[in-house]
Amino acid sequence: MAERPILFNDGMVRAILDGRKTQTRRALKHQPPKGCGAIEGPEMFAPTVYVRGEEQPGPEVFGAFSEDGEWSVKCPYGQPGDRLWVREAFALLGNEDGACVDWDDNLQKGDERAAARIYRASCERAEYGLWRIPDKAPWKPYTNDLHYDGAWRPSIHMPRWASRILLEVTAVRVERLQEISEADAKAEGIQPAPGGWWSGADGQSSPTPAGAYALLWESINGAGSWATNPWVWVVEFRVIEPSEVAS
Repeated sequence: MAERPILFNDGMVRAILDGRKTQTRRALKHQPPKGCGAIEGPEMFAPTVYVRGEEQPGPEVFGAFSEDGEWSVKCPYGQPGDRLWVREAFALLGNEDGACVDWDDNLQKGDERAAARIYRASCERAEYGLWRIPDKAPWKPYTNDLHYDGAWRPSIHMPRWASRILLEVTAVRVERLQEISEADAKAEGIQPAPGGWWSGADGQSSPTPAGAYALLWESINGAGSWATNPWVWVVEFRVIEPSEVAS
């Protein structure tokens, strides 16, 4: 079993915590070249070339490959049974001198791991640039009407010890982006909206879950990215509860 980091934006983190999101699609970093055979996977055997030029199947690799054997790529998200720890925007609370503090104000500067942590996906925007921190949450002790006015650390800079969400990979496959089904679009976290389905991006909606997911994909990957119809990794997962994690 291996552990790897994976980035999610605030909306997707909320969908995971709400139990609405159990899949994620990520474009293959290196797309298959035009004209190669049908794409298969996820198990493959990388060829091993020996000294005398003989080629034989090498160790099993979890990834995708073309039917004609001209192209292959390893899956960067692991295989079923592996774990993904979620990277999201967060902050450490500190005093006016820049020292990290816990909820009792008794930590010294540099003691980041024991500092009180907050997560932007679970906070709400308030007036004057403040963020309202929930009074009660499983990731922090009880507080009363606490606000935060500092800067957030981007998800890419979240260390493993600050992550609060651990996922288990339950299935992986490769497919074209536009092959997504209505059921799979819902599993991506798409929500019902009046008269249709909400994309989660700038209030846009669509009559169908798949249409709403197309809008969401473009909001993340840029205009025209849906039309290119790239090959994507489809990673299915479940949230691992803290009680399941070995101490």
